[in-house]
Amino acid sequence: MTTPFHPPVKRSVEIAGHKTSISLEPLFWELLKQAAVAEGLPISALVARIDSERIVAPTPPGLAGAVRVWLVGWLTSKLSQGQSA
Repeated sequence: MTTPFHPPVKRSVEIAGHKTSISLEPLFWELLKQAAVAEGLPISALVARIDSERIVAPTPPGLAGAVRVWLVGWLTSKLSQGQSA
């Protein structure tokens, strides 16, 4: 990737047996792939986990926003532990 500034890219994922699409910037898609590998999950399973966490929030964000916020939290946690993402 030559620049982190790129419009969102829409991709389909399957959550709880149904397909949905998420639009994320390529930087977030790459982080999502890295997080899925680190968590030992397929991307769709990680997105499903994030989705289940977001829907119980007092004011649930949209799925794409929840993925971005989760990834920032995940990355922050890894950096504070001295691990690379």
